[in-house]
Amino acid sequence: MLELDGISRSFDGRRVLDGISFNVEPGRLTGFVGSNGAGKTTTMRIVLGILAPDAGTVIWKGRPADHEARRQFGYMPEERGLYPKMNSLDQLVFLARLHGLDAAGARRKAVGLLEQLGLGERMKDKLESLSLGNQQRVQVAAALIHDPVLLVLDEPFSGLDPVTVDTMTTILRTTAAGGVPVLFSSHQLDLVERICDDLVIIAGGGVVARGTVAELRNERAGARYRLVLGDDAGWLRDLDGIEVLDVDGPRALVELPDVSHDQRLLTAAVQRGPVHEFSRVVPALADIYREVSK
Repeated sequence: MLELDGISRSFDGRRVLDGISFNVEPGRLTGFVGSNGAGKTTTMRIVLGILAPDAGTVIWKGRPADHEARRQFGYMPEERGLYPKMNSLDQLVFLARLHGLDAAGARRKAVGLLEQLGLGERMKDKLESLSLGNQQRVQVAAALIHDPVLLVLDEPFSGLDPVTVDTMTTILRTTAAGGVPVLFSSHQLDLVERICDDLVIIAGGGVVARGTVAELRNERAGARYRLVLGDDAGWLRDLDGIEVLDVDGPRALVELPDVSHDQRLLTAAVQRGPVHEFSRVVPALADIYREVSK
């Protein structure tokens, strides 16, 4: 497990991170969300040892992460760093050799990854000749070439078409299924909501929300309900203890003092006639993000 404990960092006297603490669990995809300049990339670089924190500790498997541990981490930076004039296969073999694989093992691993990523027929093409999506795939392969024990990806879905997004998602899930903790940042909140197991939101230099998507949505759902009745729902305004937020013919949006009042409301509605829908309104991740990032 990766643990960040009280990580702080300043640049030119400006505090960018202020006591950041969260965990990335083995076998789980953790989405890392925040506005531009919130400190996501700085946090990731501190995890990798590219930057040193002013305070706090990066802990890997219960001990402070050292150089030897970090050599086993996989990293995909937001600023892509492969060689444009070099073909994909040779680049991956080169990187694998740097990680200690022998020539035959490096080539076998590189070919396997490129085929898995749908680049088997393009592995001898120069990187600059590939589309942005295919270059992203090669960059992911570079992060995976040494079978990392931790995978950290900075905006891996940026600029990708839906097909490549699906391919990338499958790769991340497969990697996590092997017991690897995966941390990735993204501005695509609908995608994060769909694929991640856990979520960390940072704003103002600190963690403002963390947990599973379901936990965060339920925590902020309150007691708001949507009803679709068989007849006009205006009578709801006459019920005590219920705040009617909107009524449009048979449709209504109401807020209760707490969720324990839902059965009383449902019973009252059923006594009036058919109830076609009675559902708790749970906020989308985008709504939660806007709320906690204010």
